[in-house]
Amino acid sequence: MIAAAGLDLLVGDPRWSPHPVVAMGRVITRLRESIEAWAGDRPFRLRAGGGLITFVLVLGSGGTGWLLERMILAPSPLPQPLAALLVVIALASALAARSLRYSVLAVLQALPDLPSARDRLSWIVGREVSQLDQDDILRASAETASENAVDGLFAPLFWMLIGAGLWKAGFSQGPGPLALAWAFKASSTLDSMLGYKHGRLRWLGTAGARLDDLLTWLPCRMVLISLPLVSMSWTKWPTTVRAAASDGMPDPSPNAGLSESIFAHCADVQMGGLNRYRNTWINKPLLSAQSGKATASGVRKLLNLGLKLEAAWLVVAAGFSFVQ
Repeated sequence: MIAAAGLDLLVGDPRWSPHPVVAMGRVITRLRESIEAWAGDRPFRLRAGGGLITFVLVLGSGGTGWLLERMILAPSPLPQPLAALLVVIALASALAARSLRYSVLAVLQALPDLPSARDRLSWIVGREVSQLDQDDILRASAETASENAVDGLFAPLFWMLIGAGLWKAGFSQGPGPLALAWAFKASSTLDSMLGYKHGRLRWLGTAGARLDDLLTWLPCRMVLISLPLVSMSWTKWPTTVRAAASDGMPDPSPNAGLSESIFAHCADVQMGGLNRYRNTWINKPLLSAQSGKATASGVRKLLNLGLKLEAAWLVVAAGFSFVQ
């Protein structure tokens, strides 16, 4: 996992390389077409079809990861170093530290050219960006860096660590780091593609969205309690965690508000406010209201805190491994 995290930071997700999330997206698209052709506009059938898509994708992705893990734990026709390298590459594909950092920094680098910055921002946020000014673009960059740090990095890393813990506890034949990480990525991809509350997706995307919320719930709260430990004096930990939880809990999402809130408090960057999604305006809770507005340096600080916390998680996990 340490090697995979390093590979992710060095290489990221090259466009020339096949990526499991792309394969997941294609499966979702084909299954969606079939389900919609069968279900039409009938909510019950759409919900049932969404549940079937979720079951097939998550089980299939986790099962594929488990089969690759067997290449290391069981006799394999591949040389052991090559088998291990393949699993490291597969693990790295579940992490998104470099791609998130690159995407957010690309928006910052485009400023003050607003049309270019809006275009780059539109690739990483779901809100309407056509009318955003520079302050709004910086706030959106800070919010997506915070929320996607949990979704794209810490949640899959958390499930990798759970898989490693299961192996360490003696369940070596069961799903391990790659199986659980790919199962999570499947649920996350389902949520990003189908988890919307308009049209048929109100019913078709329900199962995937709820599963993603469930699988992200604990990793999100682990970030909530651990991020202050790498960003400020430990004496401030209780008040920071309480304040972040108080700010983030009113958010409609069980995880996004807390994810953004703890980064807002630790980086001293104000987030929240009015956002437009399609034709709907949503007023998000104000996070870390005492802080100043998001700046380019504040967004970079958010990104750097994410890297520090990733390193801390891996160091602690390695320590437990050696101790036991």
